[in-house]
Amino acid sequence: MHQALLFRQWSSLVTLFLHTGPEPEEEQWERLAARGIEVVQGEVTGLEVVDDRLRGVRLSSKLVAPVHSLAVAPQFLAQGEVLAGLGIGPAPHPMGVGTYVPSDAGGATDVPGVWVAGNVADVLAGLVQAQAGGATAAAAINADLVNADTDEALVRRRAAPREDFSAAIEAQVTEHVLGERRHGLDSLLPGTG
Repeated sequence: MHQALLFRQWSSLVTLFLHTGPEPEEEQWERLAARGIEVVQGEVTGLEVVDDRLRGVRLSSKLVAPVHSLAVAPQFLAQGEVLAGLGIGPAPHPMGVGTYVPSDAGGATDVPGVWVAGNVADVLAGLVQAQAGGATAAAAINADLVNADTDEALVRRRAAPREDFSAAIEAQVTEHVLGERRHGLDSLLPGTG
């Protein structure tokens, strides 16, 4: 669907061969009709070439649809096989251009602790967008690690025995923090300062 509408920007004579693709939904049929895009159903089995020139597209029904040129949109496939063992698989891209591994804006997948970036997460991304996705995922991973470290520290803190607050503890803290800069009653007593 997307590619047919895209090619319509360049030519007023566009025919969409569905081949083995999904049947357009009602609104998609209307959009194609509004742009004057002809739709041919049926599996493509070959090309009709005469005198080294493309003349048509042959369908499984033996029908040959005349064409002067042919554009085949590429399918971008996320190479995420390494993720399969983690229970993460590619999904069909919403624009019908191939597959990708779904993630949130930070690259996090549905599996906790697993992020994706670059073309596996966005098959349409160019180099700069893929790099930016990597930087975004790195920041999200680091934030997750900070939170995990803090959660562990909090558990240790809550489990550790605590001493009650006392004047002796306050004096130790004051000595440690302020050292010679401390003040208080000591400086008011005769002979102390």
